[in-house]
Parts: sequence; structure tokens; C-alpha cells
Amino acid sequence: MSDVSPLVDGDGLTAGLSRIAAGAGKAEARAALLAHLKTRLKDGRAEAERRLLAGTRGSGRHCARALSDLQDGIIRLLYEVAVGQVYPAENPSNAERMAVVAVGGYGRGMLAPGSDIDLLFLLPYKQTPWGESVVEFILYMLWDLGLKVGHATRSVDECIRLARTDMTIRTAILEARFLWGEEALFRDLSRRFDGEVVKGTAAEFAAAKLAERDDRHKRQGASRYVVEPNVKEGKGGLRDLHTLFWIAKYVYRLGPADAKARDELAAAGVFSRDELALFHRAEDFLWAVRCHLHFLTGKAEERLSFDVQRDMAMRLGYTAHPGLRDVERFMKHYFLVAKDVGDLTRIFCAALEEQHVKAAPRLNRFFAALPGRRKKFSGSKDFVVEHDRINIASDAVFENDPVNLIRIFHHADRYNLAFHPDAMKRVTRSLKLIDAKLRENPEANRLFLELVASKNQPEIVLRRMNEAGVLGRFIPDFGRIVAMMQFNMYHHYTVDEHLIRSIGILAEIERGELGGEHPLANEIIPGIQDRVVLYVALFLHDIAKGRPEDHSIAGAKVARKLCPRLGLSPAQTETVAWLIEHHLLMSMTAQSRDLGDRKTILDFAAVVQSLERLKLLLILTVADIKAVGPGVWNGWKGQLLRTLYYETEPLLSGGHSQVSRDRRVAAAKTELDRALAEGGWSEAERRAYVERHYSAYWVRVDLARKIAHANLVRDAERTGKTLATAVATRTFEAVTEITVLAPDHPRLLSVMAGACTAAGCNIVDAQIFTTTDGLALDTIAITREFDLDEDELRRATKVSGLIEDALSGTVQLPEIIARRAKPRARLKPFSVETRILVDNSWSNAYTVIEASGIDRPGLLYDLTRSLSDLNLNIASAHIATFGERAVDVFYVTDLMGQRIKRASREASIRRRLEEVFAGEMPADKPVAKAKAG
Repeated sequence: MSDVSPLVDGDGLTAGLSRIAAGAGKAEARAALLAHLKTRLKDGRAEAERRLLAGTRGSGRHCARALSDLQDGIIRLLYEVAVGQVYPAENPSNAERMAVVAVGGYGRGMLAPGSDIDLLFLLPYKQTPWGESVVEFILYMLWDLGLKVGHATRSVDECIRLARTDMTIRTAILEARFLWGEEALFRDLSRRFDGEVVKGTAAEFAAAKLAERDDRHKRQGASRYVVEPNVKEGKGGLRDLHTLFWIAKYVYRLGPADAKARDELAAAGVFSRDELALFHRAEDFLWAVRCHLHFLTGKAEERLSFDVQRDMAMRLGYTAHPGLRDVERFMKHYFLVAKDVGDLTRIFCAALEEQHVKAAPRLNRFFAALPGRRKKFSGSKDFVVEHDRINIASDAVFENDPVNLIRIFHHADRYNLAFHPDAMKRVTRSLKLIDAKLRENPEANRLFLELVASKNQPEIVLRRMNEAGVLGRFIPDFGRIVAMMQFNMYHHYTVDEHLIRSIGILAEIERGELGGEHPLANEIIPGIQDRVVLYVALFLHDIAKGRPEDHSIAGAKVARKLCPRLGLSPAQTETVAWLIEHHLLMSMTAQSRDLGDRKTILDFAAVVQSLERLKLLLILTVADIKAVGPGVWNGWKGQLLRTLYYETEPLLSGGHSQVSRDRRVAAAKTELDRALAEGGWSEAERRAYVERHYSAYWVRVDLARKIAHANLVRDAERTGKTLATAVATRTFEAVTEITVLAPDHPRLLSVMAGACTAAGCNIVDAQIFTTTDGLALDTIAITREFDLDEDELRRATKVSGLIEDALSGTVQLPEIIARRAKPRARLKPFSVETRILVDNSWSNAYTVIEASGIDRPGLLYDLTRSLSDLNLNIASAHIATFGERAVDVFYVTDLMGQRIKRASREASIRRRLEEVFAGEMPADKPVAKAKAG
């Protein structure tokens, strides 16, 4: 029975239905019955939602049970009407008996608003016409009520036979609950199931369910800290709790899935009373979230996607705190509960091992483990190795020496040992021993520092340390960001998971495992003077997220306080603090500044100041970006970082980079002249060509591209074209370049951006050059889409053809773009502040405009179109997207080639670009048509 009051008056409903059925013909009675039940179901669900929104303690479980009770009442009434009035059996035979049984989730007596209704129509023998009619009547009524029903009609013998071979059916029967009909049939099924199926198969069932859980976790992302978790199927979700209870019920022969059965887990010694209370709290919270999610979306939605998270936070009563929005506080609570579920799983698995129903894992299957079944550690009497896993020698190990709470993780990493569940259970129950005294203990801090900077598997052990609760208690500042999510589309994981993943990536780089993907980082990391500062800086770089002040500055303050405690010297501490304060500098400079502009390199070098810092910052930046989430890192970002590094390195090492601009231009001309001569160009052709470019072209374009440009220009002239395009793939950088030769026009880049929008391409960079004879030579880099070069070239050729068609006037871009440029549905939950910066200090030759705000299809087209309308020439564009936030940077001059210096002009630029982000665009102006051939 439910421990909450029913949603409807069962006796009144029964009486009302009887009157309806007695006072009309069969068809009329059925229609009246259906209408009556629809009203009752609607009213009952509305009352369930009202109680849920009231938010009393236990409201999640109460809502699920009340909805189950409501459904029970409806099914029982339908059965009574079916067998008593619609298909009465005057002299029923033994075969004309039936039990209606709830199975699956419904069998637990817990239903979410959109859950399926899983029913088993249990028969003594094979099906009869009477039984078929009764089942059909009940099912059609339930379907007409708009319910999703899963059903099976089987005899007791069939159930037992199928349960022996099918683990899904076995699990369904394990949770079977009698609803109505012949209860003796149900008792017979339960007795035979326990004796003929369950008995002696506990190890088989536990192994199957745990393997099923692991497969499910892989499908859901293999982490409980993905920022759009699945409440039901994800790691740390309701299904994990269900799995625990299935196994517990099977192994410990527990009763029905109610509070009494959970109490039996404590009586069996599986959970302590506190852990059992944690089980109740986790289950209630997850049920509340799931029920709210179903009510909010009006369907069986199980994923906490971005577009519902804010509404869910409001329904559950969360409010904003300094540094954290309401939605972020809600999601942090969710992930903390998911972590609690993980704790309960480990404790439960420890109990299973004591009964020998669970196999032993290894810390890392790629590393060789220590041999032997049980052995002591050399020099330590507190720990033992059991089946290649570290365990405690006695229950008093941590009480006798709290440093062992750190030492156990240090040993696990050093000897590549998995953790014995008994040890982890004792760790979790000993967290109160981690106090101020232990945090200041030199030995504990030495062990922790060695673990963070380990050359083995620090990511795996730090994650276990975090899941056990030790990491957040030993480093309280880390505890503040445990389970903290950032409400944006850029970050895929919670802050703590991101930090731990970044350590793992750094360890892979140091081991040389990512040389093909990160050649520069792989090359320079062996020469790092102090690898410890790099690991500590990476471990702490986002530790101040969620605070009102800038997290980089606040994080540097944390480092200056924490590093001496960990045993770092003043010089090491200052380096760590500097890296944290500037951990975004290299990424933002590489992605959002013109690396061909000398001022960019000089300004960056002035901040970095030393070659060692440059090396540390490059490696930290690579690991940071790569740990953000799948697909965030790409070869283009790697190339930008390498370019910035190579341009800055000579400045910091006293190299040749101070050569004057005139000498660099002259050297570049000579280099190209020599290459063209080898390519068969005459001296007259070479002399004429090199005079067509301004000095900016010579210092910003590498030799290979200069040669390609020269051949494109010569081929176009020989065929009489004023419009020509060329495409080239850059496989390692994961971009494809499209170069356009056309008569110079302020709207040229805008047309190219529009064509890419129409083709569904993402532009990441653009270089714009004008020749002395009035031609434009513009190159854009678009994100690569296909793995094979021939496929990518085919796609890029179609895009370049669309650009040519738009420039020649054969297609009208605005119409195509209007169809494509509808706001993305996934962006609706986000609000991004629009910021327009107009700055003359970032370049000596150009005014730099940085436009950031909410991203959308067609944004770059609208921005470049507006800059053209403002009579600005764009020299280069650098496009970066961070989830829902776009950061587009343009190096511009006025039509006279001068920087923008009047305040009123800057104000008009800011105002116009703000209107673009607000969606206010004037009608398109015509573009001068170019002659294609």
C-alpha cells in the first residue's frame, strides 16, 4: 500500500462506474465508462502534480507511488467490469481463471507520469476465448485512455521456462506485483520462480545485471558528469538504484520493493542506517526530477537537456547565489546525488564480493598487475593486496593513522592496483577523519602531490579519490567545484570532471601517446624544467569557477595559498599562480587575434616573458581544450597554437624575429621569385606579379600559399576570367581552404560568408588581400566535414561554385539564407550578453573589432554585411565559437586605409553590430557582379 493519500476516491469511483455500466447498453456503457475514467485520470494526475510542486520531503517517491496507486485502481476496476459485466463466466472452468500482475517499473509500485504500464496476464494453462476477450477489453480501454501499455499473456509454466533463459523476463518477474484476479496463481508463480529460477543463480544474475549496467553507461557517455544527463538511464540515475535493488532482492531474497525491503538491506549488513537514509534521499530526489520532467514536457522525457534545465530549477525551488545561477545550483545538486548513487554502488558491490557473487576488476587493464592472491606491502602493515586489489589490513587502519586515507590512493597509483570494495567502503565511512590537522600534515601533502604529478595513471586514481569524497575534503577549494556544472553548450562535463580529465590528457602527452595529434606538445614536454608545476597548475586552473570574481584571478589566489601547503617553493608557487591567471591567454590569442599582425605577437610575448612559461602555457592550453569534451579540440586549433608558439619563441629566446619589416618583405619576394622560376615562370611574369601585392601580403602568407595564389591568378588571366576559385584541403588542421579571386568589393567577404551559410559550412578564419590592380584575393578556412580528401574536395568545390554563382548574380543568397538562418532550437535556453569592443591598441595598422554574443546561422554573414555598410574594409576575420557563444574578430580600416579613431564613429559601429545580434538587419544591397569567364 502507498504511504500517501489516494489521488481519487476509490469507493466513489467504483460506485460511479457500476451505475454507468448498469444504466446503458454495452456500447453506451463503454463510452460512458471511458469518459468517466479519462476525467478521473486527468484529475488524479493534476492532483499528483500539485502535491509534487508543493515540494514536501519525500514528494518524489510519494508522487510515483500515488500515480501507481491511481493506475492500480483503474486496472482493478476494468478487470471487475470485464469479468463481472462484459464477459461474465457463469460456470468458469479451471482454465478460465486469470491474475493481472504488474511487472517492470510498474511492478515496483512506482510510476512517472509518462511511464509505460507493464502488465502480465497470468493464466493457469493456455489461453482461452474468455481470457482473450478479457485481456482485449482491458487493453483497448487502457489504450483509449492514452496510456502506453506493455503486456504479455503467459501461463505459469511459460513464465518459468522463459525466465530461465531470458534475463529481461527474469528481472520483470522478480519485480512482479499482484494487482487483481486469482491471487493463488500469482502465489504459485512466486513460489516456483524462487525455487526453480532464483535458487543457486545469484552470481549469474548479479554478473548479468552489472554487465548490463556497464553497457548502459557506455551508451550514455560513460560518465555521471555529462551536462545533459539521462535521469533514468545515465550513470548515477534511477536505473542504477533499480539495479542495486534487483540484485539485492535476488541475492538476499528481499520482499516487495517497499520501505520494509530497503530496511532489510540494513539488517543484512549491506548498508548502514546512514547509507540507507542516503539511498532514500537519492531515490526521492531522482523520482522528483523524473516526475517533474514528465509533467513539464508532457511526455516520457528522461534527458535533462539544456532547454528544460532552467524550468526544472524553478519548479524545484532553486534560487541563484553569488557566482551560481539557479539552474547551476540545481544541476550541482543533481550531480552530487549521482555521486551518492555511485557511493552506494561501491558499498553494495563490497557486500556482494563477501558472498562471492562478483568478479574482481583491475585498475587499468592496459597495465600489468602485481601477481599473487594476497600479499603485504613492503614497509607497510596497514595495507594488503587481495586479487590484485588494494585492501586495508584491519578496520582501524584509518582511525589509527588518518594519513592512510591519502596513502591508499598513492599506493594504488604506484603499484597499479584496483581498489577492493571493502577498502572503499571504509574510506567513505571515514571521511570525518579528514580535518584541518590532516590537511596540514606534510606527509599527506607529499603523497598527494606525488599522486597529482604521477607518471602512471593519475586520472583514474584522482577520479576514484573524488568519487569517494576524499579529494573534496582534503582540498576544500576543490570540494566547492565538485559536481558543479556550467550552463552552456561549450563545456561537456562538470568542473571537477574537467579538471581530472585534463590531468589524464597531460599524462598521455607526457607518455608520448599523443604525438601524432599534438606534435609540438609532444616535442617540448621532455624539456620542461619543472613538470610538477604544470600538473599542479592544470589541476587547479578552474578551481575558482562559480565565484563572483573572475575565476582566473581567484584561482591564482587559491594557488598562492594552497601550493606552499603542498610543499611547493615560492618560485614554483608563483609559476603555478601565473599559469592559472593566464590559462586562457594563449587559446584566446590564437583563436581570436591575427597571428600575422606583429603587434599580436609582441603583446603576447610581453605577457609571457620567458620561453619556459611559453612551453608550460602551450601544454596546459592543449590539455585544457581537449578536456572540455568530445569534438572541441580540432587540428585547426592545434595549428593556431603552434603558429603562435613559433612566432613568439624567437622573441623570448633572443632570436632573429626583430628583423625589420622591409627586410622581411624583401626576403619573401626573393623566396617566391625563386620558387616561381623553378615552376617555369618567365622573369617578366615574375617581376610583374611580385609588384601586385602590398607589403602586408608578403609577411602574412606562407610560401606554399603564395605559389598557389600566383598560379590561380595566372591561370585566370590566361583564360580571361576576373572571377576564379580554388580549393585545398589541410587534413592535419581539419580545415579546407577556399580562395576567391574577384574584383575588389567591400561586400566580397560577406558574400563568401553567405554562401557558406547557405551550404551549411562553418568559417573559422578569413584572410583578405587586395592587389595593386584592384583585385581581391580572399581565402577562407572552413571546418572539415569528411574524412576522405576526395569527399571533402567535392564538397568544397560545390561551396566555391555557390560563391561564384552569388558573385556573378545567378543565385540570390538572401532567400537561401533566410531559410537556413532560423535560430537553433538548442540555443533558446541560453542568454549571452552582447559585447562589442572597438580597440586600436591590439594592432598598429588596423582597428580591431571583437563582436561576441549568441551564435546563430547567418551571424557572420550579417556581421560582415554590416561592416561593409559601415564603409569598413576587412583585412582579416577570426571566427571562434564556444558552444552558444560566438566571438568574431575583424581587423578593419576605413576606405582610406586608416584606423577608426573618432569616438562617434566607434559608437556607430558598436550600435550597428549590437543590432545585428538583436536580429535587426536592413535589406540587402546589390553586389557588383563579377565576370566568371
